[in-house]
Amino acid sequence: MKGMLRELQIQRWDDHRYYHHSRINQSLHFVSASSFLCAYVLVFFQPVLATLLGWLVAMTARQSGHFFFEPKGYDHVNQASHEYKEQIKVGYNLRRKILLYVAFAIAPLPLLLDPTYFGLFEEGKDLVHNVAMVWLALGAGGLLFRGVHLFFLRGVRTGLVWMLKILTDPFNDFKLYWKAPLALMRGELIDTSLQKT
Repeated sequence: MKGMLRELQIQRWDDHRYYHHSRINQSLHFVSASSFLCAYVLVFFQPVLATLLGWLVAMTARQSGHFFFEPKGYDHVNQASHEYKEQIKVGYNLRRKILLYVAFAIAPLPLLLDPTYFGLFEEGKDLVHNVAMVWLALGAGGLLFRGVHLFFLRGVRTGLVWMLKILTDPFNDFKLYWKAPLALMRGELIDTSLQKT
């Protein structure tokens, strides 16, 4: 167990130091974390609303920070190129995230042909419910797919730790980035504390 917790700490630190220099990205992660925490509560009694909140607000805020605001040049703090960081990324790097978003866009399309998604849903359920359930399955499937993929690439423990990290990221990101919007309002675009590590 100590080894898993240590690896979780390493994965969290690598994610923070390599991919969260921008205060805009950190602020968007705070919005994402807050939204995911609400979705975690809602999923038990309002799964449709939880899924829509998770994908449309939390994931959009989270990933737009990575795609549009995080610096892509040479990382002088960590002495690593963007290409190197993308290559060693444990979870979803930008290329994999694009594929995930393509799946996000395509996955509900069969509902246009068959509102029951070929018998998976009851007749008469509304479209929003069915789209949300497809996206909920996609989210769970994306987590499991990459986790199992990591079993073969880097070992079972790394895959399990990464899945645990993803599931607990909203709690960690809320704690880590709650001050980012305040720093951003002060005009700080890059997290200068990372330069002291």
